[in-house]
This record gives sequence, C-alpha cells and structure tokens, in this order.
Amino acid sequence: MRSGAKVAVVGGVFAVVATGVGYGGWNLWNGITGGDDGGGGVSTQSAPKKTGPPDAEEIEKTAADFLAAWASGEGATAAQLTNNAAVAEPLITGYSASAHVTKAVIEPGEAVGAKVPFTVKATVEYAGVSKPWSYSSSLTVVRGLTTGRPLVDWQPTVVHPELTEGASLVTSEASAPPIRAVDKDGVELTEEKFPSLKGVLAELRQKYGAKAGGVAGVELAITSADRTVPDKNLLTLTKGKEGTLKTYLDAGVQAAAEKAVKRYGKASVVAVEPSTGYIRAVANNPAQGFNTAFGGAQAPGSTMKIVTAAMMLDKGLVSGPGSKVECPPTITWEREFHNLKDFDLGTTTFQKAFAHSCNTTFIKPVKPLGTGAGTALGETAKKYFGIGEEWQTGVKTWDGSVPASSGAETAASYIGQGKIQMNALNMASIAATVKGGAFRQPLIVPQSLDDRPLAPTRQLPGGMAATLRQLMAAAATGEGTGARAMAPVGGSKGAKTGSAEVDGQGSSNAWFTAYAGDLAAAAVVDSGGHGGDSGGDVVARVLNAR
Repeated sequence: MRSGAKVAVVGGVFAVVATGVGYGGWNLWNGITGGDDGGGGVSTQSAPKKTGPPDAEEIEKTAADFLAAWASGEGATAAQLTNNAAVAEPLITGYSASAHVTKAVIEPGEAVGAKVPFTVKATVEYAGVSKPWSYSSSLTVVRGLTTGRPLVDWQPTVVHPELTEGASLVTSEASAPPIRAVDKDGVELTEEKFPSLKGVLAELRQKYGAKAGGVAGVELAITSADRTVPDKNLLTLTKGKEGTLKTYLDAGVQAAAEKAVKRYGKASVVAVEPSTGYIRAVANNPAQGFNTAFGGAQAPGSTMKIVTAAMMLDKGLVSGPGSKVECPPTITWEREFHNLKDFDLGTTTFQKAFAHSCNTTFIKPVKPLGTGAGTALGETAKKYFGIGEEWQTGVKTWDGSVPASSGAETAASYIGQGKIQMNALNMASIAATVKGGAFRQPLIVPQSLDDRPLAPTRQLPGGMAATLRQLMAAAATGEGTGARAMAPVGGSKGAKTGSAEVDGQGSSNAWFTAYAGDLAAAAVVDSGGHGGDSGGDVVARVLNAR
C-alpha cells in the first residue's frame, strides 16, 4: 500500500493486497467517478441523478469501497466516499499517521438495512513496541443530497465507536502518568470494581497524575481538543509507573451506591460527609457516559423546599417549626398550583406542612416579599448553601443554579420547578449543610494537591439550623413523606422527598435527600415517580452503608 503499512481487508468479496494494486476486481476510482465507457476513455455522458434510499447493491459496494480505501491507508479516497469529505479525511488519515496503526484487517458483516457492521483487528506500533487492537463498529450508507451517489454517512464513530466530534486517535506518551487511586482508608478504587468511577478516575489522573509521583507510559487514546477533557485510554503499549492518589471516597459506601442505582433504569446518587464536606460516594446507572450525579442540571422538585424553608425563616415569614401556616389544596400566582391530589391541611404548623410536602404552604407566605420574591430564593441558596458558587471539588461539577424569576415562575421555583437546576451532588450538600450546621464545599481529593480556591464555609444561624433539622426529622418519621423509605435507617435522621415534572415525560423524576449520623446522600431516579419510593430506596441503601 502507498503508506507502506501491510494491511488487508477480508470478508465480503474483496481483498486488499500488500502492494495496494487491486480490490478483488473492483476499481476504487470507478466507485467514485461512476466508471468508464468500456473503451479505455472516460465517459462524458452523465447518468441520471438517482433519488431515494440506496439499494442493497449500492450499500454493499459503497461499504466495501470505503473499508478497502481506509484499510489501505488511502484516507483521501475513503473520505470522498463519505458525505463530509473535508471532516472525514483528517480522522481517517490519522489512523496511520497519528494512531500509528500499521496493520488492519477489517471484516464487514451482513448489512441490516443501510447499516453495515464491521470488525477491526489491527496492530498499533510506536517506538519499537507493537500491540494488537480489536473492536467493532458500523457505518450507514445514505444517498448524497447533491450528487445522488450512495455515500457513507460520516460520523466519527465510523472510525471508532467511542470517538466524538473534535476528538482524535493518538498513540504517544500518555498525557498524564497512571494513578493508583485509593479511598480514605487506602483501599484501591478501580473502574472494574466501581464502574461509575471510570470518568472520575480518568479526570483525577489527568489533573493529578504528575503530582501523584507516577511516570507516563505509551498509550493509544482518544484525545479531545478541550484540554479539560481527560484522554480516554484504548490501548496500553507501555504501562509506565503508577502514582498513588488518595481520595475522600469510601469504598464501602461506594459499593452500596453502585449496587443501589442498578435497581433502576436511570439513577444517580452522591454521598457527602456533613462534618467535612468530603464526598464519600458517587454512582450512576448507566455507569458509563455522562456523570449525571456531578454534572446533571434538573429541576429538583420538593427537595428544594429545604432551601425555601431557610429563606422563609431568614425573611421572618415563619419563626420556627410550630409557626402557624395555611395549606389549602390550591393557590393562584398567575396560574393555579396544586398539592398532590389536592390534599388540604387547613391551618397547620410549619413542621407538619413540611413533613407532608404541602406545595401551597411554600408559595402563599412568600407573596408579601413583592418584587424581591424573584431573587430571595437564589440569595438564600448562595448565602447559606453555596449554590451558585464555583465548587473546586477536584473534578468538574455543576454547582447548581437558582436564577432570578418573575410571575408564576417565581412560585414554581419555591417548590423546585421553574428554572431551578440541581443534581444529586448539590442536594446531598444541602442535606449535609443542614445536618452539619454549616456549608462545607464538597471535596473528592485534598485541597493541598493544588491549593485550588474553595468556596468559603458558611454557618447557618443557630435557630435556622435547629429548625431545618426538626423539619427534616419530621419528614423522615411518623406521617412524613420520607418515613417509609427511612424506616430501615437508624440513628438521628432527616429527609425530604421530591417529584419533578419533566415536559414530555410520562412519570415525574423522583428526588430524595436525607442524612443519618455523619453521612448525607441524595438521589434522583428518572421517571421514578414519588421521591419517597425509588429515590428514597437508593438513599436509604447508601446511608445504611455508613
């Protein structure tokens, strides 16, 4: 082949030989130009432009030509067989130039409609070391919009299923040394044992691998143009030397969290230690992909009433758990807001309204704030709970948002809807703040590693802290909405349930945040319904691991 690599394509009806001369009787250039006139000259007669989906013969031939060109190192030719040649060419060419693939055997499978699966068995060679590398991917053949020719629909995943837009395959000395991450007691944390930690460990390696004392090896990795995104190692050619990195995670709590979220289709949970702010566990199901527990941004539903209660206390709208409040079935603030099934407690105590999660109680008393009603909740969230600050936990996180609001959106925000966005980390920190009596910025690794700036610790006023603990205790016991979920959890405990409606989603997302002893946790289960059911189940299992 022209690049000098020894490559072959097998399967189907074609094969590439080492000289790059033939393709089992198919001339690749014919596949691009439409063929010759049979007499040695190029035809000047244009064929009619085809329309509609490619037929089976076109799909097979286009896939075969593309895979043959790619495997033989003809990046430019392969790119011309896609519907985005300018973007495709650098990635295909980089397969040998940057990824250092020196041999590739690509075997196409049977097409399913316009989709053609294939397997790759390759050899990667760098600095005198070579390793085998294999994986599966697929391509889809579509009709070109302007030419009418059948073309490969270009996606980075054609080259490798984990490639994303703007990423590249690169074999070189690793950008960071490998790490041996350990928990607070020195127990090793691996992605094999704790799959939810895969992305976290990759990010910790990228940021702190050099500080942990390791030596970089040689790897084939997916690298992003964004330097804050850690490389994703696909193949290790030379291992390098691990450095040991201590985290604040707790292997026992992490194991319980991993197991708990697997009970539901899509769920996230985080555990935080109230006395320190240390993150003891983070888990997601599915475990791979986006870290929703740290990076999600969703309406938290009635778990936000913890912050609303703090705001009401701070503004003097209520004075304590025994304050008399009203809980009518509905209330109007530009639109009508309802309690669940329109329940009515009449005139009751603030504690009972919180325990039963009465929506109208957390909307009606706020009306006297007037124009300040749209900013009061965000001010309290930042002042006492650090929401909206930049949390330098040690890895990338979304740190909550309680923006200013107006009209009906303001009323919605008091019950955790509207524009409010939170994740399991934010809500676990809020519960931890109540239990510990102060906001302590969550941390997953020591600040001393890089002297990064932390959001300052903020004490809750003594009366506010005591009241919030009493409210959450009432929600976790007796007739409280979280009582059933928290029944198996012993010790001094508190909780708050939440259900958040999502447009186009049949069931609400289930939220739950709670504490017991010196551990707080929060979970969200997508389409989980009532927070005291699925979300509460996840949190209770995590708290019982303390």
